[in-house]
Amino acid sequence: MNDSFPLLSGYPLITTIPVLWGDEDAFAHVNNLAYLRWCETARVEYLRRVPLWTGRPPAGTGPILASVKCDYKMPLTYPDTIDVGTRVAAIGNSSIRMEQIVVSRRLQAVAAQAVAASVESTVVLFDYKAGRPVRVPDEIREAIAGFEGRADTRIGVL
Repeated sequence: MNDSFPLLSGYPLITTIPVLWGDEDAFAHVNNLAYLRWCETARVEYLRRVPLWTGRPPAGTGPILASVKCDYKMPLTYPDTIDVGTRVAAIGNSSIRMEQIVVSRRLQAVAAQAVAASVESTVVLFDYKAGRPVRVPDEIREAIAGFEGRADTRIGVL
């Protein structure tokens, strides 16, 4: 996948999602919330693979979204297919900062620049029973490093 889509190199998880006609709004482009839904889908898939996703409803310790920031680079329209690249940029004591890009296949076919959005989010490992953050365990740090293809579990610094 990364050979065909060089914009996605460096992202260990690529999630492919079709743009739906209903994703467009009255301005005839994909509504800004669709980008966040796509990234949420990819973020949850990443957390499932680590494995940090605890299922629903959360019991005990699991992830909770603390913040999300999206920089919209270009509008998308139907029909299209997007690929969301997801990676971990840094792990703190109780938080994990993730980076994602949304790449348009339709735009990439006609232009070198097809990044429609870049997204940063922070997920906190949370004890739902106690109602407070907890330390990211070493086994999760190791799983992330392994999934990312890194030898060092000290990924970034928060």
